[in-house]
Amino acid sequence: MKINKRLHEEGTRAILIAFAVIAVTIVFVNWLWPSQTIWHYLLYVFEFVVFILTIRFFRVPIWRKTTMEEDAVVSPADGLVAANEVVLEDEYFHDRRRQVSIFMSIYDVHINFFPFDGKVTYYKYHPGKFLLAFKPKSSTDNEHNTIVLKDKKGREILVRQIAGFVARRIVCDLKADDEVVVGEELGMIRFGSRVDVFLPLDAEVKVKINQKTTGKETVLAMLK
Repeated sequence: MKINKRLHEEGTRAILIAFAVIAVTIVFVNWLWPSQTIWHYLLYVFEFVVFILTIRFFRVPIWRKTTMEEDAVVSPADGLVAANEVVLEDEYFHDRRRQVSIFMSIYDVHINFFPFDGKVTYYKYHPGKFLLAFKPKSSTDNEHNTIVLKDKKGREILVRQIAGFVARRIVCDLKADDEVVVGEELGMIRFGSRVDVFLPLDAEVKVKINQKTTGKETVLAMLK
């Protein structure tokens, strides 16, 4: 899936709804109170800011260059590194893995990117709850997508898209055996969320807790 637009197609409906709600609100307020006051102007400013933020949320960073480095796992998302720990991954690997988690606020780009070249060996959508995305149990209890990628050297990593308290839609159009390219679109999660990356234990992690990551640019780890 190549990205060639400045606004993601998922934003069309949300932007139109936001515009309609704002327009109706302004017309209704001016019908009830036609004389312009400071409260009218504050409302206009507030609704303009909301509209701009809605558009900004669905922005596509087409200007970015993908980090192309052998053995590198690049960040699949913009956000802050919220976890770097060894955990038991019991959905696919059923063993201990290095988990690096990225928390995405509503201000971040919400498109997710493939972290390296390879093939989809496993894909599964899980319905679930909408806990706050930074809570540890959100990784398994919240609505999420699990994607496993294998590179040409046979190394596998697992990427998990997790819906958060505000996020109510995970977008991902993949199936097993799809060939993927680092830096291209994996999908997106709307309105605040989290992405977990499960790496081999011997991977050399290159990021620190609370470090800001930039999708398809920041190197998360180097694989052995």
